[in-house]
Amino acid sequence: MADADPAREFVADKPMTLDPVAPATSPPRRRWLRLALMFAIPILIAALGGYFYLASGRYISTDNAYVQQDMVSVSPDVSGRIVAVNVRENQRVKAGDVLFRIDPEPYRIALAQADADLATARVQVATMATDTGSAAADIQSARAELTLAQATYARQDALMKRGFTTRASFDAAVQDVAAARAKIATAEASAARARQQLGSGGGTGQPAAIQVALAKREKAAFDLARTTVRAPKDGVVSQTSRLQIGNITPSGVPALSLVVSDAAWVEANFKETDLDHMRVGQPAKLTLDAYPGMTVRGRVQSIGAGTGSEFSVLPAQNANGNWVKVTQRVPVRIAIEGKPARPLIAGLSTDVKIDTGAR
Repeated sequence: MADADPAREFVADKPMTLDPVAPATSPPRRRWLRLALMFAIPILIAALGGYFYLASGRYISTDNAYVQQDMVSVSPDVSGRIVAVNVRENQRVKAGDVLFRIDPEPYRIALAQADADLATARVQVATMATDTGSAAADIQSARAELTLAQATYARQDALMKRGFTTRASFDAAVQDVAAARAKIATAEASAARARQQLGSGGGTGQPAAIQVALAKREKAAFDLARTTVRAPKDGVVSQTSRLQIGNITPSGVPALSLVVSDAAWVEANFKETDLDHMRVGQPAKLTLDAYPGMTVRGRVQSIGAGTGSEFSVLPAQNANGNWVKVTQRVPVRIAIEGKPARPLIAGLSTDVKIDTGAR
């Protein structure tokens, strides 16, 4: 035992003691927290449920909506070869700006021909005026001949009754009276025809021949002016690939498109089951995929008169044995309020949310 460790002996001789155990009770603060959570969570759930119950049906939304803008198909009124193009793709233009020009030379020649026809018509009218004067003189001459023929007939009739003339002379006098009357009728008809040719026929005061020539000249001048094609409205030029110098462009065929920049709206296609509480004038909130942080305000401007399938090129025919009911969509036009911060491009995808105010 002499070799025993003194430190171990000291530890072994020291009595063992235990720490006091803390009482198994929670602080009052934690108990109140648990009680608050027990009551708050059901109240929160009930509040959310009540909100969704009251607000259900008030807001209707769709992502089947797109920005729309008026588009004008610009086509020339006259055909011809393109000699100048003054615009490029996506260029902004003002109403009256020159878009392109058609070769005007053939129409200048047509205008010169119309001027010549007008001069010819005026000469013809002057000639007809002279003919009218000649017809009046012919009438006077025919009346003088009738007077002489009637006097000769009166003498021959008196002589015939007294037996101092022949039947042949008497018959000749009768024939001369009839011929003079026929000549008067012919002269009067010629004068009436000349007066008709000089007449206007429509109360304009100008002879008909001159009116026809003037109309032809105005058309030729109008066609010459239409060789310069101008923008009908303010907008953005699109589809200018067909405008190539040297190409022959026919009249009435669209040569380019003009997207009108001052009128944009949204066409939203809502399900037919969403139209119960929708009315014109209800506010709408618009968000665009192209501009995630931008919100646009609008209002319901009109509700479509038919579903999209009714206006399709080939409407669905459901009169068959395999008919399946499909929820139809109705186009709703949303008018945009104010000026958006970013430009609205035709065809942009849009999310539309309408506040119907229904509970």
